[in-house]
Amino acid sequence: MATDWAVEKAVMVKNEEFIQKAEALIPKLYHKEEVPVEIISYKAEQKIANEKANAGFGKDDKIIFDFGHNHAGYFQFHIKCVGSPQDAPVFLHIKFCEIEREIDEDCQNYSGWISKGWIQEEWIHIDETPRHVKLERRYAFRYAVITVIDTSQKFEISFNEVKRVSVSSAYGTVSPIQTMDEQLKEIDEVSVRTLKNCMQTVFEDGPKRDRRLWLGDVRLQALVNYQTFRQQDLVKRCLYLFAGMPNQEGMIPACVFEKPVPLMDDTFLLDYALFFLPVLVEYYENTGDRETVEELAPSAFHQIELALAYTDEQGIICEEGVNCGNGIYHCFIDWNEQLEKQCAMEAVLIYTVGYAQKLCKILGDYVGRKAYKSLEEKLKQAARQIFWEDEKQVFVSGKERQVSLASQVWMILAGVVEQEEALKLLERTKNTLITMITPYMHHFYAEAWIRAGNPEKALNHIKQYWGGMIKAGADTFWELYNPDNENESPYGGVCVNSYCHAWSCTPAYLFREYFEAEK
Repeated sequence: MATDWAVEKAVMVKNEEFIQKAEALIPKLYHKEEVPVEIISYKAEQKIANEKANAGFGKDDKIIFDFGHNHAGYFQFHIKCVGSPQDAPVFLHIKFCEIEREIDEDCQNYSGWISKGWIQEEWIHIDETPRHVKLERRYAFRYAVITVIDTSQKFEISFNEVKRVSVSSAYGTVSPIQTMDEQLKEIDEVSVRTLKNCMQTVFEDGPKRDRRLWLGDVRLQALVNYQTFRQQDLVKRCLYLFAGMPNQEGMIPACVFEKPVPLMDDTFLLDYALFFLPVLVEYYENTGDRETVEELAPSAFHQIELALAYTDEQGIICEEGVNCGNGIYHCFIDWNEQLEKQCAMEAVLIYTVGYAQKLCKILGDYVGRKAYKSLEEKLKQAARQIFWEDEKQVFVSGKERQVSLASQVWMILAGVVEQEEALKLLERTKNTLITMITPYMHHFYAEAWIRAGNPEKALNHIKQYWGGMIKAGADTFWELYNPDNENESPYGGVCVNSYCHAWSCTPAYLFREYFEAEK
């Protein structure tokens, strides 16, 4: 499934002052050398556990270095000949795997729509040994798998000083949550590790792929960061990067590149653009940095103006991808290909208008706050009239009146339905066929249970969903997880799936924010 999110002729209007402020906030990266906790080799197709890496390896032999946990970092080793002098190049295939099942995946025939350049493997020739080999590219991996494609019939090779140099801008330790539940402790530990791997010079969405700054991810990463590493300047850097590179209409891009120079992508998602406002408000709530908020508030408010251009007189937003007179918009919401997004997008708009009122309060703009309150009431009333179906007692979306979990969740988070009515709605729709695919959407589902007044249901869902990932082999949480199909991929193949992805780290936030945990 290829996306169609690129906006034609998107022209960047760069704010150099904002970019300079962002660049002044580039964080220090912390490096840590790590050695394998286990070595497994296959010689003559015979598995040998815990064999020393300095044993001789020849043609078709394979050696697996297990570093214990998935981290982002650099791989290096020392190689030398065993036996006769080297009379041919050493030819190696090196594969980096985030989870165990990737070790045996054959990605040579991958033909999905995401570039196979993201597949973590290298072929290298080594003409002379002994030699210390440092691979320049950063990888996200727990396992490094070296296959000896060939040496010669006269000599073999051995490996010494095998290391991973892990890297992150996160520093310090995070206090574990206060609970006697061992499963929750493990989920929290994996959540924190996931965030740490994604904290580089920006909040990356995934250290394997895409290694970019996506606004939807940043919103969730920042919430977890406030409760864990508290690297507030990294949030500030990301805010300035986004605000510094809007398009000609002032819309904030869904993602930006930071290297070789800051540059916006030509991808614009209306829900992501709107989330700039909650990120800014939550940044202030956790830092008290009024100067930054005052400087970036106009950009935040403008995203609502842009979204309102796609609404009718009632305030109902048009369907995604449909020209409603003011062009078309795209949004994300979730990866489910069947999902009709109009209802959820309407709710995201209402949700963001609620944050606009908070931003007005911070700024002392009580006239603006009143205006946004009036707009919120108008939009909520229209949403109940258009999207609520009395017969089924659910929210529906689009011309086909689709029932999805995403629609119900976002209408609850937007406050269109509250408490008892929201609880009944979640119970009524929890088994709908149009369900959720990504941990991103599952986070909001857990929050909806909390908002509806049943945090225990949220906790049970976290145990089932994120706990299910751990049972499936995760030691960092994944980009997407379908319990009914662990090989789910929106890209046409699991070889490019990301098994450490920022938007899946939120249990660490939910535990500390809503449950009995150490603040």
